[in-house]
Amino acid sequence: MKLFEITEDPISVQEVIDKVIHPDAGAVNTFVGTVREMTKGKRTTYLKYEAYIPMAEKQLRKIGEEIAVEWPDAKCAITHRIGELGISEIAVVIAVSTPHRADSFEACRYAIERIKEIVPIWKKEHWEDGSKWVGDQLENTSYPQGRPESEGDTQ
Repeated sequence: MKLFEITEDPISVQEVIDKVIHPDAGAVNTFVGTVREMTKGKRTTYLKYEAYIPMAEKQLRKIGEEIAVEWPDAKCAITHRIGELGISEIAVVIAVSTPHRADSFEACRYAIERIKEIVPIWKKEHWEDGSKWVGDQLENTSYPQGRPESEGDTQ
């Protein structure tokens, strides 16, 4: 059973939950990120996610390790999808089980924030009137021919 994975296949929320549920878990919190139709007033037709899979899965495991340190009784699983996703399709599922609900909520929120900070996954929004790569360094720049090649990418 792989707790942290990048996949091209549709994600089953229940399969991710099943990875963390156990008899001592009094709470299982899930975050399900889906593709929305409207972003900042623009109609999305689909999203395309790309990842450097070995590093992305390594960073997802790191998030799981960080959660285990902060919430020792927590068990975490994260699955992120790559490829082309249509409106309402699931892009990411995080499941965190703990004995008590407060810890489960906190750890789940921590996981999604850390994914955005450290996991090398890139999102390209395809809108009716064009497309744009989305990310910290590319957020305010539109690249009609696609994302520029990066030199010396170490992630």
